[in-house]
Amino acid sequence: MSAAQMIHARGLARTFRKRKQEVRAVDGVDLDVARGEIVGFLGPNGAGKTTTLRMLTTLIEPSEGTATVAGCDLRADPIGVRRRIGYVPQSGSTYQEARAGEEIVDHALMYGMDKAAAISHGRELFETLDLEGMWKRQPKSMSGGQRRRLDIAMGLIHRPELVFLDEPTTGLDPQARANLWEHISALRTERDTTVFLTTHYLDEADALCDRILVIDHGRIVAEGTPDALKAGVGGDVIEVELADEATAAQVRSMIEGIAGAELTEADGRHARGRVPNSGTAMMELVRGLDAAAITPVGIQSRRPSLDDVFLTLTGRSLRDDNTHNGGAHENGAR
Repeated sequence: MSAAQMIHARGLARTFRKRKQEVRAVDGVDLDVARGEIVGFLGPNGAGKTTTLRMLTTLIEPSEGTATVAGCDLRADPIGVRRRIGYVPQSGSTYQEARAGEEIVDHALMYGMDKAAAISHGRELFETLDLEGMWKRQPKSMSGGQRRRLDIAMGLIHRPELVFLDEPTTGLDPQARANLWEHISALRTERDTTVFLTTHYLDEADALCDRILVIDHGRIVAEGTPDALKAGVGGDVIEVELADEATAAQVRSMIEGIAGAELTEADGRHARGRVPNSGTAMMELVRGLDAAAITPVGIQSRRPSLDDVFLTLTGRSLRDDNTHNGGAHENGAR
């Protein structure tokens, strides 16, 4: 593993037993994360995302494969990995009845930090993460955004080189999400921290990540910058929203009839397709709608999004759904 790499995994796999059958939740994952990167790890529910994250953070052992995380061998030196990484789980890690500052300091002491240094660094983190005045507050009295920033402070108190963020903004309102994005970006720019995050928000991955890894059915099916992944889809997207479902099939046929077009998604009153040239396709489609006396609620064209990437790669959209099929396998395995 190069000194410039924070994660280097080859053939990482995990098999669980469920109802007397073997389930291969992760099936030979290869991945690399460079020092200083913000990498998004995305996939539909049950794709193996959570299981991979839990292997990389030493919460479960791989069934097969090798990995070096923050300079330590995942199998031979899991304690070394834990000392060098931060982990912010989706469910949070702070005790709701404790005072926030005391919780942070206690966490730092478990990593062998001196108490005075823990208090100093903890207060610095509170200031950086907009938690001034919260040192003596209980998490249960904080807003959702404040609690999530406190979770991140907990994951950073021991100054890790690499931090894992599992669905960091799930459940937050748009303003709190945007605020947390700024703090996550600052981890790299101001602290030189490498960030590996999972998210169900495609706009989040687009805004934050230098590079994205897509997992489906336990395997990495694509990787690249957000722009490169979108460019790989090819063509433009046209979308039509109709007043009712009665004419939907007819409109979908119109889209499919456009030269080089591909119908990518159909849902009730909506039709979406990918076309080589949106300008030509839009004119043809509008003429067809007019001839059929169909008045749409809306019609638009746009460049491909990350959601289109997911539709192309997996046949599914990435939804804001907090269930993880892999979690059921893991719970059953312990």
